[in-house]
Amino acid sequence: MTEIISVRFRPGGKQYYFDPAGLNVTEGQSVIVETGKGLEYGACVKHNAMVDDESVVQPLRPVVRIATEKDEKQARENRAKEKEALRICQQLVERHGLDMKLVQVEYSFDGGKVVFFFTSDGRVDFRALVKDLAGIFRARIELRQIGVRDEARLLGGFGICGKPFCCAQFLNEFQPVSIKMAKTQNLSLNPTKISGTCGRLMCCLKYEQGAYEDAVKRCPKQESLVECPDGVGTVSSVNLLKEQVKVRLEEESTEQPKSYLTSELRVVRSGKGKRPEGYAPPPKAELEKLRSPEGERIRTGRKQPDSPADLGAVLERYLGPADDRRQKQGGGQKQGGARRARGHGQGRGGQGQPKQQAQPKPAPRQQAQPKPGKEGQPAPSGEAAHKRRSRPHHRRGKPGGGQSAPPAQS
Repeated sequence: MTEIISVRFRPGGKQYYFDPAGLNVTEGQSVIVETGKGLEYGACVKHNAMVDDESVVQPLRPVVRIATEKDEKQARENRAKEKEALRICQQLVERHGLDMKLVQVEYSFDGGKVVFFFTSDGRVDFRALVKDLAGIFRARIELRQIGVRDEARLLGGFGICGKPFCCAQFLNEFQPVSIKMAKTQNLSLNPTKISGTCGRLMCCLKYEQGAYEDAVKRCPKQESLVECPDGVGTVSSVNLLKEQVKVRLEEESTEQPKSYLTSELRVVRSGKGKRPEGYAPPPKAELEKLRSPEGERIRTGRKQPDSPADLGAVLERYLGPADDRRQKQGGGQKQGGARRARGHGQGRGGQGQPKQQAQPKPAPRQQAQPKPGKEGQPAPSGEAAHKRRSRPHHRRGKPGGGQSAPPAQS
């Protein structure tokens, strides 16, 4: 076992192991370490720990010291110089007419070396640019061409998931990603949906690839001939995450495909091909043995029933303890019985309760009789008469005056 600390020189950059040389370094503490390029300033991302000897590349370079106030000041000055160097180099690139895009500038801790990172579609002849930069900065100049993924790591940003780039947070090395991974995971092959900001396939396609490959081994391929609890059919689609397949039955070709769990199927023929010679479907009773309660619940759409303990907890939470509910229920039944008894006694003259004398009904209100119509017109009836009766009181005849006499016949 070897004692190490992990140091990162740039945010989102790769982590390197160093020998703490007897120092106790905490996470986030700045240190000065010895590298192949000289002394460098970095931040500790993993404190003192013991790792296997196989995971360490010997010889392990030591930590020189914990960063002092003077070292912190030197690091801040280098960051300010980097911004000015990026602006000057960009002007020189435009002057020379070079097809390159500057990404970042790095100063060594002692200021003796300046590294310029750029991207380009092809090779760039930057010999004249290097001479001009060396004459301005009076230091060793290095121009390093990087890819678009490294550019995204250096610049940082947010992905389509709304979170910072994985490469700028925790990915130390880029894993190879292929379009086959998107096919295995049944993703859309639209480049805009499976590509990151850098224009390459998203690194997160690699995260769950192992789980999908393991599920593929348990699930049948499409167009496979399988035996299921309802008969023999052909697989029309596969859901790897739920490990469910849709089968189109041969006897019910007009109906929609039915969903089954992979544990309910027996593969007769994997993938496309001819039907096995001499194959005869097994009897219905034997196929029924493949049926499982979980698969039946999925096909019928029923939810998983709750246990009695869960139901009791829900009732106690919203309705109170069981004893209180019984007492309330018993009291409600007694009160209801008493009310029914009282109602029975009132309605049929029960003993111990005097009969209530019937109250005299109020006399019906005499409605005004509709007036007969004019000569040659029938008297209004029905709805028309009702409208005539509902006129305002100031348009009716005088109260107490009987019906008016009909006009004299000429």
